[in-house]
Amino acid sequence: MKNDSPILSVKDLKTWFPIRRGILARTVGYVRAVDGVSLDIDRGRTLGLVGESGCGKTTLGRTLIGLEPIRSGTVCFEGKDLAALDRAEVRRLRKRMQIIFQDPLSSLNPRMNVLDIVTEGLAAFQMLKKSRREHAEELMADVGLDKDAIHSYPHEFSGGQRQRISIARAVSLKPDFIVCDEPVSSLDVSVQAQVMNLLMDLKERYGLSYLFISHDLSVVSNISDQVAVMYLGKIMEFGDVEAVIGRPLHPYTRALVAAVPIPGIHRDRRRILHGETPSPADPPSGCPFHTRCPEVMPVCARIEPDMIRCSGRQVRCHLYSPDS
Repeated sequence: MKNDSPILSVKDLKTWFPIRRGILARTVGYVRAVDGVSLDIDRGRTLGLVGESGCGKTTLGRTLIGLEPIRSGTVCFEGKDLAALDRAEVRRLRKRMQIIFQDPLSSLNPRMNVLDIVTEGLAAFQMLKKSRREHAEELMADVGLDKDAIHSYPHEFSGGQRQRISIARAVSLKPDFIVCDEPVSSLDVSVQAQVMNLLMDLKERYGLSYLFISHDLSVVSNISDQVAVMYLGKIMEFGDVEAVIGRPLHPYTRALVAAVPIPGIHRDRRRILHGETPSPADPPSGCPFHTRCPEVMPVCARIEPDMIRCSGRQVRCHLYSPDS
């Protein structure tokens, strides 16, 4: 593959979960968690994925690495359609795609010590070139933990230390792409900065590509090269971080940016979102954001806008026309 081609390319991806009712558990509808997402993640770069809770961010990340089934659309890793590969090919690619979960305590096996946790993947893929102890000690050094920690268990560590262990496990197989599912949301602010610096150092050291999922725009702006704004299973705005967060176009993006607290700066209350997010099991017609949009027009309720290129980014909104 050419180095300038995307490492991951997603086209019209849908991940729907069936709603089953009755004694026979018949399907009566679907939760449209991811509903027609298209995006590219460039090699060696970080794509930040932001949006309110329940918008489908985590489901999208899990679908990209095969933890959730694809209803329709394609996910191509280095040009290979993951859905078209056989089990042996998927297994070979799996070690090149990893995930860091939001809650390290629940994602780390409490009955395994750190040595077993961070080398489990190496053993499964027969990648042990030396003793498991030596591999574990090197991984601990990579994430800034004492090598003696390999004999301890997850409950003996702080939240930040557990997340470092999760990161060590993710990078142990030397992957090319990692989904970071809100890896700092449960940590103190000072620890958040340490973990973010660690992720950026590892990115430079190993040439990693990240999908960094978060609801915190300030965190995303510091670590990401590009940003995708998600609402009700759809991408509403996509582009470079300076354009999307510095000069947002979509009313939803503008509301998210306005909600970020900055000491000493008065916020425009008119941009605060009101109302509840519609259910992904029964999304509104037209633009999915029109029920809460402060700039809604009659056309918004009837016709869903296309994703167009405007002012150096992609945006899904009837307020704008495509660049000529």
